[in-house]
Amino acid sequence: MHAMKLNKSIGLLALTILLLTGCDNVNKLIKSNDSEAKYQAAVKYYDNGQYSQAIQLFENLFVQYHGKEHAEDIAWRYATALMNTKDYYTAGYQFSNFAKRYAYSDKAEEALFLSAMCKYYESPEYNLDQQQTKEAIAAFESYVDRYPQSTHVPEINQYLDELRSKLMRKDYEIAYNYYETEQYNAAYVSLGRFLNEYPDSPYKEKAMFYMLSSSYEYGINSTEEKQRERLQQVINDFERFATSFQDSKFLGEAQKIYTKTRAALAKYEQQSNQTIKQ
Repeated sequence: MHAMKLNKSIGLLALTILLLTGCDNVNKLIKSNDSEAKYQAAVKYYDNGQYSQAIQLFENLFVQYHGKEHAEDIAWRYATALMNTKDYYTAGYQFSNFAKRYAYSDKAEEALFLSAMCKYYESPEYNLDQQQTKEAIAAFESYVDRYPQSTHVPEINQYLDELRSKLMRKDYEIAYNYYETEQYNAAYVSLGRFLNEYPDSPYKEKAMFYMLSSSYEYGINSTEEKQRERLQQVINDFERFATSFQDSKFLGEAQKIYTKTRAALAKYEQQSNQTIKQ
C-alpha cells in the first residue's frame, strides 16, 4: 500500500515537472490517464494565471468528473478562467449552468452575478445593435429579484443606469436620424415615442425642438387641405417647448418656426374670410 502511494506521488511529481517545462505539456497531460494529476496540473495553471492552458485541461476533465469529487471546483474554475480570457459568451453560459447545477453551493449566488456581468461586458457601443444590452439588463434585474439583499445591488444599479442610458441614446439617435434624413413625419412620431418612454431624458430639450421642427416641415409641405390642421399642431408643439425650456438655446429658432407658422395660418384665415365675403 505504501509503495502504491509512493508511486502515485512520484507520478504526480513527474507530471508537475512536466507542467512547468516543455511546450507540449498540455497535450501530454490531456493524453494522460491520470485524472487526478491532470486536475492538479489544471489547478496549477489556473493559480499561476495561465488560463488558456487551464481551460484546455478543465474542458478535458469536465465530462470525466461529472457528479464526482472536484466536479464543482472544475466547473467554477473553468467558468472563471473563461471570463479571465474575456470569452464572455462561453463564461456567462458556464456560470449560468453552475448556478443551476449547484443551486445549493455557496458560490451559486456569485455565479449568477458573474453570468450577468459577462452579458454586461458583451454590451457593445450605443450605436451598434443593443440586443446584448437588453439581455444584460434582464440578467441584472433577475439577479436583484432573486437576491434583493445582495452586496452587489448598489453596483448593479450603477450598471443598470449605464446600460439604460446606452439604450436611451440609441433610441434618440434613431429618432433624430429620421429628422436628419428629412423623414419628418417618421421623425415626429419617433421623437414623440422617445419622449413618452424617457420623460426625464437629458435629450428631452433636443427631442422636443426637433419634434417641433419636424412638425413644421411636415405641415408646411402637406397638401392644402391638411396644412391648416397640421400647422395648428405646430403652434401646440411650440407652446409646450417654450413653456418647458424658457432659456433654451433653441428658443430663437423655435420662435422663428412659430412666426412662420402664424403667418401661414393668418394667410389661410384671410383666404377663408374672402371666400365668405364672396
